Amino acid sequence: MTGRLASANQHQRAIELVRMIARALRYIWAFPTSALGLGFLIPTLASGGGVQWVDGVMEIYGGLTALFLRHCTLLPGGASAMTLGHVVLGRDQQCLQATRSHERVHVRQTERWGPLFVPAYLLGSVYAALRGRHAYRDNPFEREAYDSGKL
Repeated sequence: MTGRLASANQHQRAIELVRMIARALRYIWAFPTSALGLGFLIPTLASGGGVQWVDGVMEIYGGLTALFLRHCTLLPGGASAMTLGHVVLGRDQQCLQATRSHERVHVRQTERWGPLFVPAYLLGSVYAALRGRHAYRDNPFEREAYDSGKL
C-alpha cells in the first residue's frame, strides 16, 4: 500500500512540475508583449500612479497610464483598460475591477499568440474596418473578450 501511495505522490508532483513549466513558458512566450506594458511602470509610479498584482497579472493604474488611456487610444472618450501581455493598464483601480474578466481574456489571447498578438490584433482591426465594420468592437480579439469576458 505504501508503494502505491508513494507512486501517487510522485505522479502528483510530476503533474505539478509540468503545470509550473507550462505556466513559465506562457509567461516567456508573452513577454515581448508584456515588455510593452512594463514600459509604463516607472513613468506611472513617478506620476502618482500605482501597481498591484492580481492572479499573476501586473495591473498598472493612474498617473501617466490614466492620461494615456484617456487621450491616446482610438476610442471616443478613451479606454478604461488595456492589456499588454501579463500587464493590464487601467485608468484607476475601479476601472481595473470593472474590466478584469474582459482583460483576462486578452491575457489568455496573448499567452496563445505571444509576440504575434499585437500585430494580429492590429490586423484584426484593419480587417474589420475594410469590411465596413467597427475596427474595435468587430475585432475578433475583442469579440472573444466581450463574449466570454462579461463586460
